[in-house]
Amino acid sequence: MESAQEVWEEEKRDDGVKWKYLEHKGPVFAPPYEPLPREIKFAYDGKEMVLSQGAEEVAGFYARMLDHDYTSKAAFNDNFFKDWRKTMTQHERERITDLRKCNFRPMAAYFAEIAEKNRNRTKEEKAALKAANEQLTKEYGICVIDGHKEKIGNFKIEPPGLFRGRGEHPKMGLVKRRVMPEDVIINCSKDSKIPSPPAGHRWKEVRHDNAVSWLASWTENVQGQVKYIMLNPSSKLKGEKDWQKYETARRLLKHIDRIRETYRDEWKSKEMRIRQRAVAMYFIDKLALRAGNEKDDDQADTVGCCSLRYEHIELHKELNGKENVVVFDFLGKDSIRYYNEVEVEKRVFKNLELFKENKKPGDDLFDRLNTSVVNEYLKGLMDGLTAKVFRTFNASYTLQKQLEELTDPDASVPEKLLAYNRANRAVAILCNHQRAVPKTHEKSMGNLKEKIRQKREQVDKCQKELKDLKKSNVRDPSAFEKKNKQLERLKDQLKKLELQETDRDENKTIALGTSKLNYLDPRISVAW
Repeated sequence: MESAQEVWEEEKRDDGVKWKYLEHKGPVFAPPYEPLPREIKFAYDGKEMVLSQGAEEVAGFYARMLDHDYTSKAAFNDNFFKDWRKTMTQHERERITDLRKCNFRPMAAYFAEIAEKNRNRTKEEKAALKAANEQLTKEYGICVIDGHKEKIGNFKIEPPGLFRGRGEHPKMGLVKRRVMPEDVIINCSKDSKIPSPPAGHRWKEVRHDNAVSWLASWTENVQGQVKYIMLNPSSKLKGEKDWQKYETARRLLKHIDRIRETYRDEWKSKEMRIRQRAVAMYFIDKLALRAGNEKDDDQADTVGCCSLRYEHIELHKELNGKENVVVFDFLGKDSIRYYNEVEVEKRVFKNLELFKENKKPGDDLFDRLNTSVVNEYLKGLMDGLTAKVFRTFNASYTLQKQLEELTDPDASVPEKLLAYNRANRAVAILCNHQRAVPKTHEKSMGNLKEKIRQKREQVDKCQKELKDLKKSNVRDPSAFEKKNKQLERLKDQLKKLELQETDRDENKTIALGTSKLNYLDPRISVAW
């Protein structure tokens, strides 16, 4: 049988055409709003008030988040109130002028009760729900592309709600509008059965663009980002694209020593712009920093390597027993804080001192550099080279090295899994893939600790029973054998649970999924 690689190589096209035939059913929209039961009341300034449907729906978004950290943040509350007022009638706007006088408690209690009911569904209800979801996936989650059936990644359009963003995003609390068919562009082939919009609606546009691989697209209202419905990560098209990405990263291995030698030489250049570029290259390579792009004023103040400012780095000749330490502290992509204390080479440190001279907060650190200059330069070093290729290369290289160091060939499967996750964690830390500690973490750790306690009791009990058997001079070896096997099995189960506890705890602030899906060459995991 041909390998996937052979098929990709054989069918790869250079004319930019992604497909000849594409047919699908279009996206699944969020269900329409269900008004609250009459007995669930909103109150303003101590008096009950019936809200118009639009205002009630948006109030419900806030009520669902009443006990969340977000609703204690001024930016979230200000943005929400401003957007909520846009959905009110004139009468409501005149009356509701202060968020602090609003009482969302009865609404919050109602939503909490529904969530509790959903958690406690009967076996039959769960089965019916599962069957309905499977039917939906069968109908909308599959497309036909060039004679193959392929899974669609995200065929459901996100329901309306409040924008959260990550970190301290300036737009948190704004209302994410309900996406309607009139907002959606459909992409399929001319000769396919074109998806029908929901009754009474029409699509924004139907396109037949075979140079792109998306099936539907729309622009979300909060950040003005274009959202897409794409094929599943396991699909042939995505696999092909990924394979090309990892091949580019592998090609970098042949050039990396020359590139590193070049930028190290350039730290001594007489031209300031070349020195700045060379130090930026060092950061992109050593720290897997993103290149960083210019943004509009209303976007979060996030930066990458080229857009670092004076205040984003501190220089310490000595810090915590290390020399020439650069302390990075800035908001990276998705407003995730990047904090890192890095010992750098002496010449890099000296250059950074030079770059900071006669500057103040707000000034660019690399004032002779921007992203397009860096990307042009990278292209000249190797065909297809970008800052992202460095991230992919260093992520995969880190995984491979960590797996070599952490894996004991004689270890048990749970121990090997812990080693793999630790290697993956090193990559996620390199790429700054952080997450907040999940709300459920404490509860699930508590459950796990209880399981471990019970398992320890079972092990102790079994050990005692084995001792008692030895004392009683029982002549039946099979009884010993049986009890011994039981003890071994229980010890294995205990070890597995303890490894799970270690893994889960080490993982609580790190998101492993992003690097696994986007930065790690799967061939490394397969070979391991």
